[in-house]
Amino acid sequence: MKQREAVSLNGRHFQAAATTFVASSRKKGAVLRIDLSTRVAVVTGASGQLGRVMARTLAQCGAAVAVHYQHNQEQAERVLLDIEAGGGRGMVVQADITDAVSVTRMRDLIGSTLGSPQIVVTNAVSQYQWTTVLEQAVAAYEDQFRTCVLQNVHMAQAFVPAMIAHTYGRIVAINTECAMQNFPTQSAYVAGKRGMDGLLRVLAKEVGEHQITVNQVAPGWTISDRDRQEGTEHSASYEQSVPLRRRGADQEIANVVAFLASDLASYITGAYVPVCGGNVMPAI
Repeated sequence: MKQREAVSLNGRHFQAAATTFVASSRKKGAVLRIDLSTRVAVVTGASGQLGRVMARTLAQCGAAVAVHYQHNQEQAERVLLDIEAGGGRGMVVQADITDAVSVTRMRDLIGSTLGSPQIVVTNAVSQYQWTTVLEQAVAAYEDQFRTCVLQNVHMAQAFVPAMIAHTYGRIVAINTECAMQNFPTQSAYVAGKRGMDGLLRVLAKEVGEHQITVNQVAPGWTISDRDRQEGTEHSASYEQSVPLRRRGADQEIANVVAFLASDLASYITGAYVPVCGGNVMPAI
């Protein structure tokens, strides 16, 4: 059986999610596949460090992928070239995810080119300078609310009606371990992500009857292309706090996104799934 190329981290190997990603049942010899070959996906922030790997992975699983960007068109086009080089199909699309009109325009463009997405991955987030609550500008809180909360509102209002019409959909939102840690200087980011968490849990209950799942993936401090280029993959102080004693890789985050986007996760909704080596552990 043909296997996909594995990614390597610290001498360990992690299999990339794809249509040939399989798990065999010893009892029946059955094969489980992450097969998205009939699906259309949109990934916001797909030109970013984690988003580009999510977009490529969904394409490896067979999905046609709309590669969203807000500012970095060159990198988004590079991601699309990677997808097409692997035999996949997709498009590049620009939008301001904090603006409802812009998101609606993006929806219409994707629909006319690839078809209506059944998979929506909300990954985009803006950057700002972290400081203490007493020193943080109010504008930073407003910015994080727009990019974390309102992004998900706009994307849901734009894309969920078509999912309801087809009685099928997958929403996968990228949260963070920081939402549980509440460390100093992270207040605006944490406030935005915790607000997003509440919104998505309500949405999961509102749309569940239509067989639409709404889940969150919460990465830890993840190794990305930037770290590899700069040689900054390791942090002794951080890794010491992680039960698995290492930082995760971007491909490991993308693998969980692909799983939650697939029919293998058809009975999972309203979940906050940490992918951080056990650095945070939600309680029951």
